[in-house]
Amino acid sequence: RNIADEEKEKIAFAISSELQQLIKGVINPKDEILVVGLGNLYSTPDSLGPKVIQCIDVTRHIFKYLPQYVNENDREVSAISPGVLGSTGIETQEILKGIVDNVKPKLIIAIDSLASKSVERISSSVQLSDTGIIPGAGVGNKRKELSKDTLGIPVIAIGIPTVVEAATIAADSLDLVFQKMQEEAEKTATDGEKLYTIFKEITEEDKYNMIKEVLLPKDYNFIVTPKEIDELIKTMSSIVARGINASL
Repeated sequence: RNIADEEKEKIAFAISSELQQLIKGVINPKDEILVVGLGNLYSTPDSLGPKVIQCIDVTRHIFKYLPQYVNENDREVSAISPGVLGSTGIETQEILKGIVDNVKPKLIIAIDSLASKSVERISSSVQLSDTGIIPGAGVGNKRKELSKDTLGIPVIAIGIPTVVEAATIAADSLDLVFQKMQEEAEKTATDGEKLYTIFKEITEEDKYNMIKEVLLPKDYNFIVTPKEIDELIKTMSSIVARGINASL
C-alpha cells in the first residue's frame, strides 16, 4: 500500500520502541548486536531480510579501525545476509554459529518474510518475537531453528507477512460468500441460512485444514503474493531498517 513519509516514520518509531523494550534487560547498552537478513534476495516476496540488511548502519568496523569517530551513544553493530540453503549448500544455523563463535555478538536480530493465515495481514502487520525463528516454516520448508538454545545467544525475530496460501484465500473468500448468504437469509428464511449456521460453527483452524486437504493432493495450494510486492518490499524494508537503526 502507499504510505506517506510521515506514516513511515510513525511505523518505524513504533518498531524501534518495541525493539528497545525487547533488548532492554537482555543485554547491556554497549553490547554488540548482529543483524541477520534471512531469505532469498532473488525471490521478491522472500527478499525482505536481505533488503533490510542493505540499509542497516553497521558500526563494528568503525569501533575497530576508526574509534575517534564513534559516537558515545553508538554500539557495535554488524550485519549479514547468509542466503538460502539452495544457493549456499550451508544451513543458515551453521553459518550463524560460525559467526557467533568468531565475532561474539551478544544478541541476534533476525528479519524474515512470513506466510500469513490472513489476507488482511499481508504487508500490513509487523511481528516481533524474542523466542527465535525457524526459517521456511511458514511455507512448509523448515530449516534448523535459530534461537538461544541453538546459537547460545538471544535471538529477536522481526517478520512481515508477504505471502499467503491459496487455502487461506479460499477460506477467507468462503467467509465473505457465507456472510453474503446470511444477509440475504435475513430477508427470507432459506436453506442458505441453515448452511451458513453450520459453516459458522466450524472453527477457523478446522475450516483451513479442510480446504487445505482438498487443495494439496492436486497441487492447488499455491503460495500467493500481491502483484505490487516489489513496491511493498521496498517500502517495508526501508521502514524496518529505520526502526532497527533507531533502536540501536
